[in-house]
Amino acid sequence: MATKQNKSTSKALVLGIDTGGTYTDGVLLEYHERKVLASYKSLTTKQDFSVGIKNVIKAINIQDPAAIQMVSVSTTLATNAIAEGKGKQVALFLIGYDPELVASFKMQKAFATPHFFYFTGGHDLYGQEKNDLDLPAILEKTAEIKGQVDAIAISSYFSPLNSEHEIQAYNAISQVCDLPIVLGHQLSTKLGSVERATTAALNASLIGILKDFIIAVRHSTEERGIDAPLMVVRGDGTLMSDEFAARSPVETIHSGPAASAIGGRFLSHQDDALIIDIGGTTTDFALIQNGDVEISEEGATVSTYKTAVKAAQLLSIGLGGDSHIALDREKNIAIGPARVVPLSYLAYQYPQVEKGLKPLAESSFPPISPLWLEHWFLLREPDEEQKTKRARENDLIKILREGPKPVPELLKELGLLHQSQLGVDELLRQEIIGVAGFTPTDLLHIDGRHSPWNPQAAIYGLDILSNYLSWDKAGITEFIWSHTTEIIIRAILVFLNDPKHQPTALLSNSFSHWFFNNSINPAHPQLETSIRLRQPIIGIGAPAKIFLKDVADKLHTNLILPEHYQAANAVGAIAGSVMVEEEILIYPHLSKAGLDVIGYYVQASNGRQEFDELDDALNHARTQTEERALNAALRSGADNPQVTMEEISDGLDTYRIQAKAIGNPRLKR
Repeated sequence: MATKQNKSTSKALVLGIDTGGTYTDGVLLEYHERKVLASYKSLTTKQDFSVGIKNVIKAINIQDPAAIQMVSVSTTLATNAIAEGKGKQVALFLIGYDPELVASFKMQKAFATPHFFYFTGGHDLYGQEKNDLDLPAILEKTAEIKGQVDAIAISSYFSPLNSEHEIQAYNAISQVCDLPIVLGHQLSTKLGSVERATTAALNASLIGILKDFIIAVRHSTEERGIDAPLMVVRGDGTLMSDEFAARSPVETIHSGPAASAIGGRFLSHQDDALIIDIGGTTTDFALIQNGDVEISEEGATVSTYKTAVKAAQLLSIGLGGDSHIALDREKNIAIGPARVVPLSYLAYQYPQVEKGLKPLAESSFPPISPLWLEHWFLLREPDEEQKTKRARENDLIKILREGPKPVPELLKELGLLHQSQLGVDELLRQEIIGVAGFTPTDLLHIDGRHSPWNPQAAIYGLDILSNYLSWDKAGITEFIWSHTTEIIIRAILVFLNDPKHQPTALLSNSFSHWFFNNSINPAHPQLETSIRLRQPIIGIGAPAKIFLKDVADKLHTNLILPEHYQAANAVGAIAGSVMVEEEILIYPHLSKAGLDVIGYYVQASNGRQEFDELDDALNHARTQTEERALNAALRSGADNPQVTMEEISDGLDTYRIQAKAIGNPRLKR
């Protein structure tokens, strides 16, 4: 006799979470029907990510936690930690690198850590040992620094062609040190030595950070009774298991924006479109072509660091709902790139802020400087490691314990003349002190389009700006929104014309500058110019409707705002596939004279083997690559992955055997 199933337990429910710089988004989705059942946004709590995640899960109000068959998360955590210099301390061991060559090309800063050390060893272009590995020096340095760093990264010259020195160093260090150790050849088979070393160092710096994040997610879900596989979004939009992500956190670079692109495509059903994700901190651009996110094969760049990590081709600019609106040195209105807490939110949290702004807004002469709109406040007390002996920092923290203070008032209480004299960048970087100011979010509170906090504080902020500039409030508001539109359109042109996002000649000469301005804001009495975007724009993020309407109109294209576009990044966290790529290299073993081929090496991430005949080497590599990709995909959470193979000849009996295993994420049985 058939039994009647509970409606919630008969569905394959999955939970997607995106932890961004400003908001944490969550969606509940029926996996097989691809239908969003609920979504919610909550402020990200950087001091403890689990708080924001718990708020989202609670608000979604999951009736039957046992029905959740998968949880997947995307995050900007890795990208932000690198960009803001908040990664863990890493010692980078460079084996066989030439210190003079590195210094002559000024590549030291590219290594992403100031703690890098050179050791004898390494290999050449043919995988031959250049010099004996100096293990005693490596062990001596390990004993010296192991109490000063959080992880060790090892990169040996030409390790993709011969990894034995990295493996030997790993085995030796592991006997005397329990720190996490990262090997460069396991992260990249590319021959770029600097990029590989950088990737290894960044990966090592992120291990502790992503581990804490995964623990926070696990704690949040378990507290709500959810017991399901946990997946993490890679920078190319594919998924990997939480265990895999904990070992290779560097692969989550651009995870958040990649999830936005995947989610935008999923919700809109558009195979060719420009995805624009407007967040609180940044605006991110990605291109969907033939249903796929455009991928950068050269490796993702974060801040000034170029890595060997494959990620979505993206452009990110410092513009969002919480971008700081202030005056530049010429007293012109500037928007961003700094992100601050909106005045309306600060006054919502601290009612005394509104009271302090009121007399400033009502004072017409002399006009009050907009610097009075910038408030500093105490986010948290410094922990024992962060406590400072600097009197000024301690005095500042003591003052801010009383509540938020505008910058001019802080300067007066500290006996200083200029903001630059405060010298508390470290307190800001460590997020002990927060900054609030006037933002586009405050403008939305004024016109009522988004007003959950304190609209009156925002009104006072605009009054102060208007009085100081002797400019009516409507004119200021119109300028800010039009300038925002222009910034986004400029970014679109750069993104679509230059994949590397370097300054281009596009808008650098007088004619192109005139053409751009006349197309965006027509002014010429006889000449009409226009720029048309062939693809539609898919808007993602809560402010997208407001920020992108004029952008689409001026580019003569459609703006698509799919259902649940406000939380599309969280949708993207569960809409991707699991994909694992493996590559094995084959190259000839040359005689000492370098004239005769005496065998063929098959180099994999766990070592190399030698074969007498090329056919035997190729057959072994094909079998191993396929098996390794399949097993890695299964370990990374793929359900019934399918493997495709590609064989690439690099000439001179050198080959790359590549295998790609793809499958849907494995749901809880």
